[in-house]
Amino acid sequence: MHEVAVVGELNLDLILYGLPRDLALDRESLASGLALTLGSSSAIFAHNLAKLGTMVGFVSKIGGDPLGKIALEKLASAGVEVSCVRQGGKTATGLTVVLPYLRHRYILTYPGTMFEMQYSDIDTSYVNKARHLHLSSFFLHRALRPRIVDLFRQAKAAGLTTSLDTNDDPEDKWSADLIEVLKYVDLFFPNDREAKRIAHTEDLSQALNELAAMVKVVAVKRGAVSAICRRGDEQWSVAPPKVKVVDDVGAGDTFAAGFVHLYLRGAPLEDCLAFANIAAAYSVTKEGGTEAFRDGLGLANFIRQQWNLMGRGPLPAGATAGGGKKKEA
Repeated sequence: MHEVAVVGELNLDLILYGLPRDLALDRESLASGLALTLGSSSAIFAHNLAKLGTMVGFVSKIGGDPLGKIALEKLASAGVEVSCVRQGGKTATGLTVVLPYLRHRYILTYPGTMFEMQYSDIDTSYVNKARHLHLSSFFLHRALRPRIVDLFRQAKAAGLTTSLDTNDDPEDKWSADLIEVLKYVDLFFPNDREAKRIAHTEDLSQALNELAAMVKVVAVKRGAVSAICRRGDEQWSVAPPKVKVVDDVGAGDTFAAGFVHLYLRGAPLEDCLAFANIAAAYSVTKEGGTEAFRDGLGLANFIRQQWNLMGRGPLPAGATAGGGKKKEA
């Protein structure tokens, strides 16, 4: 039986590397590298959480096209249960094209079926059999969005803990319906910018004050800068490990996966924050959001090494339960 039910989008990422500094209109520009990896915030979260050793069930909708089939196979190969992923229809599976530069990246997404998944596509009995519900990409679920609050409300009534990662709002409106959902969220994972936009302030401390009044736990993802966790008046800050960054796509999703993995095992929040940083740091050492996590032995060794370097004492029980496997074929 799955411990975590993930409701969200499923698509591939097409990542082009080695881009020219300036892209000119009507000129053919060349890239030096290409990767086609499992994409979408929800799927990266689910894949990497499963590789850490948590049992994950995935609820989504994809088209009956080759891209959807590849994405589903990649997700299932990590041990994610995918029986509740709806397939078929005329709309194609979504695709994200990522153009990374040194410190920033362009992200272009064709939404496809992620715009079409609605409440009736979700088996709520399947979701509510889990211990925990997670949803990513709040603003991309156009058909589902009016009922997301119902999904979370029912999960809480069924005794689940919940988490939410909104990701960016392409319309930059950050509408009030999100605030209604936050009333039923236990763990909230905005990045620095998202936290400020949601709270309508440029001051992160003020944003944390406002968000902590609505959500039990707020964990702010901050890349190479110390991540922050806030619960009520308590606050923790933990610096991430220093690694050579190959690709930071999906690092925030992996941060959330690491946090949830330890949270479900009853670990202190400061340990959850440290573990989330370690997981995110490992994810950026390979191209794409899931490629590093395909190497289970490498993942387990990295976690143990970095945990010891932080001087945090023994690893919590089950922290590397999924780390003894070799690399996926």
